[in-house]
Amino acid sequence: MVSEQRGMHLKIEGLRKSFGSKAVLQGIDMDIMPGEFVAIVGRSGCGKSTMLRLIAGLDAPSAGGVFLDGKKSLRSLNPTIRMMFQDARLLPWQRVLANVELGLLGSKVFVRQSALQVLRSVGLEDRANDWPAVLSGGQRQRVALARALASKPALLLLDEPLGALDALTRIEMQHLIESLWLEQQFTALLITHDVEEAVVLADRVVLVENGRITMNVPISLPRPRARGNAVLAQTVERILRHVMGKQESADEVRDDMPLAVGSMNG
Repeated sequence: MVSEQRGMHLKIEGLRKSFGSKAVLQGIDMDIMPGEFVAIVGRSGCGKSTMLRLIAGLDAPSAGGVFLDGKKSLRSLNPTIRMMFQDARLLPWQRVLANVELGLLGSKVFVRQSALQVLRSVGLEDRANDWPAVLSGGQRQRVALARALASKPALLLLDEPLGALDALTRIEMQHLIESLWLEQQFTALLITHDVEEAVVLADRVVLVENGRITMNVPISLPRPRARGNAVLAQTVERILRHVMGKQESADEVRDDMPLAVGSMNG
């Protein structure tokens, strides 16, 4: 792992967004430290993707603000932020290498070397000259991830990027995203409907309901995280109970307290 911290400090204060009379976000406050991996979960329509678009500068808030490294973000694309979507959004008329080179600046030799290097990191250097149409869904998402990371972003926004993949490919991609995050130390913000995925990947899981944050759970489990671990399963169940609208019993831990990991170590 590199020693220099490259991640961005992301702070959200009083963020609101309405479309006409429909309030989608109703005062979101969140502070994400440089290099932190945060996952946002919640039912469809709760405002998760809207929040990501506001952070990315793709839309303007109705009130409140997004602060990037202490500076209020304007409605413009920030070159140190990259976004990955559920579909790969590759240009079908460009080969894999050319898709990864999009947005890279520098000499032709530098851009090509940088693109090949990041393709190598996702295991697809040998597919550089292929057309996107001949790749599997998982391979196309690997190319999309390579394109997002090629410019060495300080903040990576992940909008349900693994939702369309089969179960095994999804797990492989989770491992890949985690390993690249550990290596490059960018700040990551993941939106997912998969609570287990959130707990496996994130330092913290945030639940959004009806445009508000209703749960904020630090995940202190050591990495790599085994899905068969009892504490991980209990954490997933706890968050799922909130997502499904079930109340916790009085003896369960508070939302702002990290879950203990002592039972993992005997």
